[in-house]
Amino acid sequence: MTNQKIETRRKNVEKILLAAEVVFAEKGYAGTSMADIARHAGLPRSNLHYYFTTKEELYREALVNLLGLWEKEGACFHYFDDPRVVLTSYIREKMTHSRNRPHGSRLWANEIMHGAPLFRDMLDENLAAGAKTKEAKIRQWVEEKRILPLEPSALLYMIWASTQHYADFEPQVTALNDNRPLSDEQFEQAVQTITAVVLRGIGLEP
Repeated sequence: MTNQKIETRRKNVEKILLAAEVVFAEKGYAGTSMADIARHAGLPRSNLHYYFTTKEELYREALVNLLGLWEKEGACFHYFDDPRVVLTSYIREKMTHSRNRPHGSRLWANEIMHGAPLFRDMLDENLAAGAKTKEAKIRQWVEEKRILPLEPSALLYMIWASTQHYADFEPQVTALNDNRPLSDEQFEQAVQTITAVVLRGIGLEP
């Protein structure tokens, strides 16, 4: 396969996965057809079936892709050791993702709220490993008395809930903001507020 073909394939797959995020999030798994996704991606339906044979395969790949993005957001847990730096970076990455890819977060939330019927095996295989790594780092900070004693998983869940709220409940956030999306300044204030609350809650100043 030539470099041009490889790049074309990459772009098409990326376009399909982004379209799948939106359509699955808006219509749900049962209400979505491959034709819907092809239409949203601006590609012939045959192109979708060239890359993804079935709707379930595409659905699962869209969720796997989201997990991969979230793992990149958590790379700061590997590259840095200072809890203030790690958590400040992590919260900002999570918030930015919620703003730029809200449908992905909603797709994930929909699957989880229905008991993860099509993704249960992948939760155990992919999600758990990344969470355990982050929890181990937080536990290390507690043991070294660099942050106040706490349950690592509870801290992670709180960060996830706070940051993904801006994607999962975007219509509510907009309605409470005089029916206008958050401005850049308001978004930055939200990032700073969540960061400050988390850091002060574990004994650090932002």
